[in-house]
Amino acid sequence: MKPAPFDYVRAGSVGEVHDLLAAEGGDARVLAGGQTLLPMLSMRLARPKTLIDITHIQELNRLGIERDFIRVGAGVRQAQLMGMFELASIQPLLAQVLPWVGHAQTRSRGTVCGSIAHADPSAELPLALVALGGMVELSAKGRRRKVAAEQFFTGMMATARTDDELIEAVTMPVRRPGYGYAFREFGRRHGDFAIVACAAVATEAGVRLAVGGVADRPVAREFIGAAANGRELDDALDMFAWDLDARDDLHATAAYRRGLVRAFGREVIEEARRCRA
Repeated sequence: MKPAPFDYVRAGSVGEVHDLLAAEGGDARVLAGGQTLLPMLSMRLARPKTLIDITHIQELNRLGIERDFIRVGAGVRQAQLMGMFELASIQPLLAQVLPWVGHAQTRSRGTVCGSIAHADPSAELPLALVALGGMVELSAKGRRRKVAAEQFFTGMMATARTDDELIEAVTMPVRRPGYGYAFREFGRRHGDFAIVACAAVATEAGVRLAVGGVADRPVAREFIGAAANGRELDDALDMFAWDLDARDDLHATAAYRRGLVRAFGREVIEEARRCRA
């Protein structure tokens, strides 16, 4: 199929993007990597009146460390972040997650912020952002705001972004002393969206476990004190698995997903604890 007719604008600045989004609102879509948007256009699942290309805005293509955070601009490719110098030392969870994001071909074009904007509940990057307690930077004409990842994802492929806002960047904390990180994913094939994925961040106080592929968005829970050890951890993981409200679908049953949450959850928690520096 061919896309429905639309106007194409190659934006030259963030200000121009803000003006277009303010004028067009929900009738506009932002193009960065296009790995999800272009197939949706071709199948006419998306029918914007205006397509705003941000790929040539240099300030959105910046990737770097600001204070204690990795800041990833809206135009930064997944492959760029994956190839960041000493990423495994700077933020081990991202280094573990990124090889599972699609394939080399899609990572070379797909953007980090594009995956966050799409908000697929089975995608790895939204899961990592929630697990790490990252932030989403939103900007519009005359205003800016930052939204915590857990508040940004609001439902199935739904976010807190308003129609006139641009996801300008996401930020994630660098590795901190005494923290350990671990990730596990199960899918039909490597590169597919996850049937279940788990990411854990361990500290001296306890463990933060985030799960993707089960609920309508990535969900995190803190396991602290008695709930983070032994039989109590098994019981807490079982309760967490039920709270995610898994449903049967063509890929897996709800019971199978709950079993994976329990098994993978314990594995990543134990590994994250072993990896604490």
